[in-house]
This record gives sequence, structure tokens and C-alpha cells, in this order.
Amino acid sequence: MKICMIAPGRFPLPGSGSVEICIWETARLLARRHSTTVISRRMPGLPGLEEREGVRLIRLPADTPGLYLAETLDALREEPYELIQVDNRPHLAAAVKRAFPHIPVVLFLHSLTFVPSDPKVALSLGHADLIAVNSQSLRGRLDRRFTSARLPVAVVPLGADLSRFTPLPDDQRKLLRREYGLPRRFTVLFVGRLIPRKGVPILMRAAAMLNRRLPVHLVIAGTGKPAYMRKLNQLARRLRLSVSFIGGVPHEEIHRMYQIADCLVCPSQRHESFGLVNVEAMAAGLPVIASNNGGIREIISSGRNGFLVERYREAASFARMMLPLARSPKRAAAIGMQGRRDAFQTFDWARTADRLELLYSGLCQRRK
Repeated sequence: MKICMIAPGRFPLPGSGSVEICIWETARLLARRHSTTVISRRMPGLPGLEEREGVRLIRLPADTPGLYLAETLDALREEPYELIQVDNRPHLAAAVKRAFPHIPVVLFLHSLTFVPSDPKVALSLGHADLIAVNSQSLRGRLDRRFTSARLPVAVVPLGADLSRFTPLPDDQRKLLRREYGLPRRFTVLFVGRLIPRKGVPILMRAAAMLNRRLPVHLVIAGTGKPAYMRKLNQLARRLRLSVSFIGGVPHEEIHRMYQIADCLVCPSQRHESFGLVNVEAMAAGLPVIASNNGGIREIISSGRNGFLVERYREAASFARMMLPLARSPKRAAAIGMQGRRDAFQTFDWARTADRLELLYSGLCQRRK
């Protein structure tokens, strides 16, 4: 097949956001068997046209959504594609389908952020030949939001690079921890955007509670608005919390964060469609403690490969979950290794790419 994948116009590819990660990881795997092109935003320092790992990357001006759409349609007219995938932008997918009515168009939704309950959105969704979503939870919410639309929806879970997200031997792990200047304490990791809905203040309060029982260090990898970052730093000082604010970490290096920690905590306060960080932590053999909401519960089997927190608006709930792991490294290791086995079984990017390939093939065959 000759495939074109269109990323949202916000960031270039490869990138570190979950949407950009998914596009890149699946594109480079599909490129082993199919002609694969990815369109994304042009950025200074990156070439407008590049080939990387068999994927042709086209980066276009995207100062406004209208400009990005116009440039994208022009680029699509230059090549006879057999299938087009648009990620997370229903109106863009609809515009592409209107311009190329005879080419199957897949809309891959990663969340409902750009899918409000609106008649215009429902109309745009109806243009897609297929809508892929990353979890049953997202599928359910989409169905409930557009009950009369009868949308063609398929669930395509995300994955992790199992060759890169891997546990380290103890000696290498100790060296890496020294490289980051971490104290000899139970180390709790957060990875993600630093925005209120991600629940970092609750995690910080939970770590402070746990610190009354045994020494704890918190590693926070992510960025946010300066005002919110100041609030988090102020809270850390008020709680007298041992914490490292690592800042933004490029995705090609993020596996190192999982390798220095003792557990990952994902304290999301609002619906998570999937929760890619949980899968990455599992692949790295790291026990996961996460809010019991959305697609997270499709990843974590509580007590088996991690722990789900029911009362996730309360810091004490997370502290209670962390304490047994901090007290028993053997139990933590067993949970982490089960998570890695489950990642191999279910959450591998190769499985994601294979699922997309099967869906693509079905659409192209029906067209013929």
C-alpha cells in the first residue's frame, strides 16, 4: 500500500507527545512493508523533506490551521496515495475526504479533546471511512457523545518500544542514578505534562505522607507553564519534599527516567483515553500505581501488574499504595516483571502497526 499519515499541525515529527510518538512508531514499522509518508509541521532546524528509517517525512508550514490544511492538500495532490490517515483532527480528516473522495480516510482519535459534542463535529466524523481509537473507554465515550451517528469505530491499543524500554542490571542502574544525582531513597517517578488535570500536587502530597514512614525522592519529568511550575516548586518547599524537576525529556531519552525509578505514579484527575506512560513503565519493568479511570484500567490489572487507585483525588490513597512497594523491593520487582511480560503480550508497537495494517488492507480491498 501507499500510505500517508497526517499529524496534527502543532508539533513536528518525530516528537515527544503521545500522538506524535504513536504516528512515528507505527509509521516506521509500516514502512518495512509499505510506502509510508508522514506529513507534519515545519520547524526551524528540521528539513522540509527527509527520509528516516524508510519513512518519507514532509514538514509543511502550519502557522494557522487553514494554512496547514491548504499545504497538506497540495502535498497530497502530488502523490497517488491508496490510504490516508489523519490523527486527532476530525475537521482536517473531513476536508481531506472531501478533496479525495475515492481514497479511504482513517481518523485516528487519541482523545476527545478535539471532538466536542457539536453537530459540525458529528458531520466531520461522518466523513471518515473508519475511526480508530486507542481504548474501549474512548470508544464508549465517543459512542455516547454521538449516539445517532453510528460511527465505524475500531480499537487500536498503543504500545512501547520493547527493545528500548527495558530494565537495567543493578550495577548499570546505580551508575545511571548517580549520573542524575539521585539520593539513596525510594524513588517515585512522574512523566507527563505539568498541567492541573495530571494530578502532580496530589502525588507530591502523597510522597510527603510516605516520607514520614521512610525516605522518599520524587522525580518529575515534564514541563508546564511558568506560573504552574512556580506553584509546584512552592508546594515542594512547603512540604519539605526531596524532589528533582528534570524538565522536558526528549522521547528518545525518556526510557532512562524509568530505569532510575522504583515505581511510576500516574495520578490523573480526569479521563485518560489510554495512558502511554503506564505501558512504557511496564515495559521497563517498573511497577505502576495509577488512577482508576478511562483506558488506564484496560492496561493495569490491579494487584497483578500494577495498582489502580479508586479514590484518586486523595493523596493518602496513593501513599497507601506506594508504602508496600517501598517496604518490599522483591514485591515491587515481581509486579514490575509481570508488567513487562504483559507488555510483551499485548502492548508492543508491532501489534499496533499490525492492527492498523489489517484495517488499512480491508478498506483498500473494499475500495477495489
